[in-house]
Amino acid sequence: MKMRRKDLMKSWGRILAGSAPMLSIEITRECPLSCPGCYAYGADHLGGEVTLTEVSDFRGDRLVEGVVGLVRKHKPLHVSLVGGEPLVRHRELSRILPQLSEMGVYTLVVTSAVIPIPAEWMALPRVTIGVSIDGLPEHHDVRRKPATYERILKNIEGRKVNVHWTIVQSNMDRPTYREEYVRFWSERPEIDRIWVSTYTPQLGENTPEMLTPESRRRLSEELAALSQTYKKLLWSHQLSEAMLTPPQNPNECIFSKMSINYTADLNKRVEPCVFGGTPDCSQCGCAISIGAHRIGDHKIGGILPARYLMEGSVKIGKLIAAMNDKSHELVRWGTRPAGKPSPTPNGLVNIQ
Repeated sequence: MKMRRKDLMKSWGRILAGSAPMLSIEITRECPLSCPGCYAYGADHLGGEVTLTEVSDFRGDRLVEGVVGLVRKHKPLHVSLVGGEPLVRHRELSRILPQLSEMGVYTLVVTSAVIPIPAEWMALPRVTIGVSIDGLPEHHDVRRKPATYERILKNIEGRKVNVHWTIVQSNMDRPTYREEYVRFWSERPEIDRIWVSTYTPQLGENTPEMLTPESRRRLSEELAALSQTYKKLLWSHQLSEAMLTPPQNPNECIFSKMSINYTADLNKRVEPCVFGGTPDCSQCGCAISIGAHRIGDHKIGGILPARYLMEGSVKIGKLIAAMNDKSHELVRWGTRPAGKPSPTPNGLVNIQ
């Protein structure tokens, strides 16, 4: 999904008008998988008072109208539809996606591909399907069963999708592992791009998913080198540099400030970012976050860092929002007090 320069200018305009340019919606609480480390089903994902499995969610006309209504309300440039497993609601998505496309909104659907991807979605402008594939079969098929390699390959046949890999520590044990993965998916005709993130823990977490500092450093070097050979891998030397110096808290995170996030009841917010809870930003592995952080370091005219311009725009946007009584934007851009670490930092999260 490519965004043109004029789209970036529109994004800046959204901020100055008191709105956020990106919107993320957990369109369902349901998922047939039980993936270790899934942040969406963490006890503190929604602040600790309620979990994703406990909130209400919708289907049919109520879901279609609710999602489209949020998009009309916030007027984002980009929408991410996540879950749960979004394709549990594939019938509703087949009504939602054409509407968002006609509205000129870029839409990303993030799925495990455990359910076949409707072929008609491939013809929709500004719609991208991202398939989460976390490692080679030896790890992925255990972590994400029943969304196995065999099932994914069957369900993406004849489609055009992007692959998203969240790298965990077990993916770092074999020296050739990363290239094996990138080579396999680069050779598949269904794959347009390969996106890479690393596992982002919560504060106080201590789980096998987390990368060691040495693994993070080594990975940053490997990805930069692999991107020179495998052109489908969306990475760069600049991202490798940013990966080693992520934003240290939500108030430093440009992506966090630019996105509004809703859970499945289409009312409750996910804060301070899509991970919810109290993410350990110093170990953030979100590629979008570190990419935005890198852009913020770019000096406009060789003098002024872009983040100063962005932060100034947010302040103007907050003022405009207050004048227009847009209380939802003020909450999004307010300073969020630090929460408590997860009460069970040593336990991986599984869907019940």
